[in-house]
Amino acid sequence: MISLDEAVTARLESHGARFEVLVDPDAALAIKRDEFDGDLEDVIAAEDVFENASRGDRPAENDLEKVFDTTEPLEIIPEVIKEGEIQITAEQRREMQEQKRKQLIDTITRNAVNPQMDNAPHPPERIENALEEAGFTVDPMEPVQAQVDDALDALRPVIPIRFEEVTVAVQVPAEHAGSAQAQIRQFGDLEREEWQNDGSWIGVLTFPAGLQNEFYNEVNEYTSGEAETEIIKDKDDLSTQ
Repeated sequence: MISLDEAVTARLESHGARFEVLVDPDAALAIKRDEFDGDLEDVIAAEDVFENASRGDRPAENDLEKVFDTTEPLEIIPEVIKEGEIQITAEQRREMQEQKRKQLIDTITRNAVNPQMDNAPHPPERIENALEEAGFTVDPMEPVQAQVDDALDALRPVIPIRFEEVTVAVQVPAEHAGSAQAQIRQFGDLEREEWQNDGSWIGVLTFPAGLQNEFYNEVNEYTSGEAETEIIKDKDDLSTQ
């Protein structure tokens, strides 16, 4: 369960009665869109249905039976969310908007590059400032992924930007190969790998181009700076610098 501070109220009025439940805001939106695949008990603040959640008043059982054909809270809660309205305070809205704004900036930073600077990643501060300059407002009630395209449309007149993937070949010396390759292979989609006769490991990975700096930093950390890397266009080419 979540805390009361994290929850929003979903309210349904039907057959002259009111029903309220307390739920995580993102989970409520996912349930409303039939996109929720988690455990309901993990995203509610109370396994209960209220007439007035702020006072703790509960509806009559015959009202529950009349509207939902059951008195079981875990069966009723999703129906209240789907058919009702999600109530959020101004403070909750601000907090949700700020959280979504940070998630949006992180998503764009991890996936976008500057095509005028050899596809170098954009730092988060540049994305944040450009969104502000473009006047883009994050919708706290929409999933971040659903807002990415609109955000990119707003950013393009302000900064050169596009989403792109990069494929990198990395060769790890034998002394680091055992432990380092296990970490490196998790960074992106492993297109191909080869173990060399000298015990070194070569892998070709594809990942969002905005993660290049993070990738090189991790490779250097895992191999004490002794790995060799090369951006390649042909995924069958395993040569490294």
